[in-house]
Amino acid sequence: MIGRLTGVLAEKTPPQVLIDVQGVGYEVDVPMSSFYNLPALGERVTLLTHFVVREDAQQLFGFLTAAERNTFRQLIKISGIGPRMALGVLSGLSVQELTQAVAQQQAARLVKVPGIGKKTAERLLLELKGKLAPDLGLGGATITSDAQADIVQALIALGYSEKDAAAALKLLPPEVGVSDGIKLAMKALSK
Repeated sequence: MIGRLTGVLAEKTPPQVLIDVQGVGYEVDVPMSSFYNLPALGERVTLLTHFVVREDAQQLFGFLTAAERNTFRQLIKISGIGPRMALGVLSGLSVQELTQAVAQQQAARLVKVPGIGKKTAERLLLELKGKLAPDLGLGGATITSDAQADIVQALIALGYSEKDAAAALKLLPPEVGVSDGIKLAMKALSK
């Protein structure tokens, strides 16, 4: 699986970009939130990616932040939400806006995204509740980096509650790495 690309930004045609990685051009679909923050043509860029293989196509989706990629992955796990619709959701709402809409159960915000109807919006709210790491900002901890988001995701995956993960995050140094952060958080939670 292709997890990350670093290369020269060769072309930009919304929502697709072409990244030249040492002579090989990768076509990558990106949400508009990432697209608007890309550097100029000819500049170096790093995208976190998600590779989708289907019977009739192979697609590469790219994101500037781990939070965007994690949210994309949560979205495509939902029945009836494919990669294109997930990309549309992330193009219409930032990760923070989506997280707020889910936390406050605001279906009206999701319905404004093209391709999302009332039933789909309600299903998204139900399925995403408690699964988006920045939700933890409501518990008093604020996620300020991709590493912190990954630490919280890992703690939740290990079976800790969002409340416990938020409490552990507050105890960590701000610039801690992912693996060290998980170890320190687990140590703090075991007390």
